[in-house]
Amino acid sequence: MWKEIEKRESGRVGTRSFANRVKSSRVASLQLSNHKDIVSPHKGSVNSLQVDLTEGRYLLSGASDASAAVYDVQQPQKLEGGGLIAKHKPIFVIDKQHEHRHKYAISSAIWYPIDTGLFVTGSYDHYIKVWDTNSTQVVMNFKMPGKVYSTAMSSLATSHMLIAAGTEDVQVRLCDIASGAFAHTLSGHRDGVMTVQWSNSSEYVLVTGGCDGAIRFWDIRRAGCFRVLDQSHSQLGRRPPLLERSTMTKGSTSRSLSGGQNMSKGTAVLRKSSHGNGAKHSGSNRTSAKGSIKHRLHPGMLTSQDRATAHYGAVTGLKISEDGMYLFSAGSDSRLRLWDIESGCNTLVNFETVRLQTNKPLQLSVSEDSALVFVPCMTVVKAFDFWSGKTHFTFRGHYEYVNCCCYSALDQELYTGGNDRQILVWSPFISYEADEETTRNEDSWSD
Repeated sequence: MWKEIEKRESGRVGTRSFANRVKSSRVASLQLSNHKDIVSPHKGSVNSLQVDLTEGRYLLSGASDASAAVYDVQQPQKLEGGGLIAKHKPIFVIDKQHEHRHKYAISSAIWYPIDTGLFVTGSYDHYIKVWDTNSTQVVMNFKMPGKVYSTAMSSLATSHMLIAAGTEDVQVRLCDIASGAFAHTLSGHRDGVMTVQWSNSSEYVLVTGGCDGAIRFWDIRRAGCFRVLDQSHSQLGRRPPLLERSTMTKGSTSRSLSGGQNMSKGTAVLRKSSHGNGAKHSGSNRTSAKGSIKHRLHPGMLTSQDRATAHYGAVTGLKISEDGMYLFSAGSDSRLRLWDIESGCNTLVNFETVRLQTNKPLQLSVSEDSALVFVPCMTVVKAFDFWSGKTHFTFRGHYEYVNCCCYSALDQELYTGGNDRQILVWSPFISYEADEETTRNEDSWSD
């Protein structure tokens, strides 16, 4: 670390490069925290975790005992072990004693993306509730047709305040906080919808994964889905860099232009030669026009592509990379896949064999630079390299199945929750011996 600081001070390393190196080294040293402990009030399995997107300070959790809690992960309520262990107790808990409580398990708990004044919970009691954080009161209710598996709000949205809800019903519903009513109903899945994710590059694009094994892309401004991912439609590895692609497209357009000029000369010769050939040429024009019309039909309307599947079982988890270019999916077939969003292709990254839960949605997470993806794999959490598929780290600490994980980009920490009712913190390694040595050196050099 000191060598990196020396390079930064001498100007050999840029500011952004230095920050990325420090963050990468901190992520590489993640381990079960020995200085931060979250006191869980839940009496059931922890199903959902999220750190707020504005301050990166408040952690929201939802559990199967129909309770939700909020913690301040920056300011501990109590110090133990001579001030070395910070105890983070919940700021407030919404449990079965609350008058507006959920009746059954909370499957999803998310923050309002603009500020921490609101949060949203979805439950197996068929309700989605919008809560005021300060008063801990329900400000809005949405009655769903079945159990709520997943909820999501777009962090990019400026023109809408929609909650996307995946339930055991085949239709995806968009709940509008502004009006308190359902804004859209998206039809296309043939079974329940386990997971929903908004795009990181467009506020209008929604990605859903269903129990029918399909992953569908929706543009909420138009009817029907515009893409269905097919696991047999593949490309090897990532797309070429942007500069290479631009030079490639320039070369292809120049070749097409030269080819077009040659074709125009040829068509002129055909028109001069005979009337019959000219008729044939017009016929070919008509067929090409029909072909272009068929190409313009979006895939959701074509029966062959509409029945394509991304997994052989239910799609239990989705996570879009930070740059919005790639999609990571997990299925009940215990398969992990990485998709190129632009082309809709399976990148064929060979992720190591894992065992995944099959009866509930899994909450995945990615590191800030999308280099690692964190996946709950039964009783452990594994961190996979995005492009090699190799397991970089295996986090062992839970006694039962892990359901959710949430990565905090502010502190480079990972939070995990499982059926053992615990919320564990995985922090970068801190050496107290090194700190003592530095303070000793400072004392020896001080006047």
